[in-house]
Amino acid sequence: MTTEELFRDDATLQQCAAHVVAVEDAGIRLDRTVCYPQGGGQAGDAGVLRLPDGSEITIVDTRKGAAAGEIVHIVAPGSDLSRLAPGTPVSVQIDWRRRHRHMRFHTATHLLCALVPHPVDGCSITADYARLDFHMTEPLDKEVLTQGLARLVREAHPVAHRWIDEAELDANPGLVRSMSVQPPRGLGRVRVIDVQGIDLQPCGGTHVANTAEIGAVVVTKIEKKSARTRRVVLGFAEPAEG
Repeated sequence: MTTEELFRDDATLQQCAAHVVAVEDAGIRLDRTVCYPQGGGQAGDAGVLRLPDGSEITIVDTRKGAAAGEIVHIVAPGSDLSRLAPGTPVSVQIDWRRRHRHMRFHTATHLLCALVPHPVDGCSITADYARLDFHMTEPLDKEVLTQGLARLVREAHPVAHRWIDEAELDANPGLVRSMSVQPPRGLGRVRVIDVQGIDLQPCGGTHVANTAEIGAVVVTKIEKKSARTRRVVLGFAEPAEG
C-alpha cells in the first residue's frame, strides 16, 4: 500500500492524523504522513507518533520502503510497539525546527545553482549544513557566492512547485541539473520547483515559500574534490542550536 505524501503539496504541514498500515522490523508504515523520507540528497524527517492513549513513540528517521510509494517511519531503539496494529489511529508530528532548516537549506541550494551554472553531481541537505558538488574546473570565490546568496534572499523571490508532463521535460532537457539523480519516470508527470525568475528544475524536496524565509546563509567552504568537481558547503549565520 502506498503512503499518501502530504508534504508534497504543503511542506508547512506539521502534523496529521493517520492509521497504521504495518509494523515491521524496519519501522512503521502509515496510510498517510507529513514526514519526508530521505531522498534526493535531503535528510529524512524526525518527529513523534501519538497513540490514542496519549503516549508517544519517537521517530528518529524516515526512509523509503521496499516497494515504490511506501514510506517507513524509523523509531527509536527499544520503543514499545505492542500497542500498534494495522488500523490503529495515530497522530504523526514532525520535528518542525529540523524540517524548517531542511527547507531553508534546500531552497538555498536552488539559489546556488542559479549562481553556479554547472551540472550538479552530488548533494547533501541536513539540518546543520548543505553541500552541492558542481561538475566544473573553474575556481569559485566564497565571498562572491555568499554575497550573491544574500542578494537573492533579500530580493524575496516567491518559491512554488508545479507539475509538468514528461513530454515537457523531454522538450527542455536543460531543466535537469543533477547528474547523479534523475527525475522519476513512468508517472506521466514530474514535480518542478520554481524560484520565480531565478531557478526552475525538477525536485521532490521541501522548500520555503519565499527566498526571504531562508535567512542569512553563508558559504562556509569550497573544496576541490577532483579535477572536475568543486564542492560548495553552506551554513546558516546563526548557530546550529539557535
